[in-house]
Amino acid sequence: MISINPQILEKNGKKEFAILPYEDFLKLQEELSCYDDLRILREAKKEEQNAPSVSFEEAKKILNIE
Repeated sequence: MISINPQILEKNGKKEFAILPYEDFLKLQEELSCYDDLRILREAKKEEQNAPSVSFEEAKKILNIE
């Protein structure tokens, strides 16, 4: 979990904006990118869970690789 230090700006007594130090923004951006990659990977694995597969040894035989 990352630690961020936002500054909250209010408008008419309500929280309106959060301002982050640039370093915190970069950390948050990286975390979101990693999360998105993980989500895409999980979706792909779910779609392929019933797809036929071959073992590594079988693939080597099929491709004539020793």
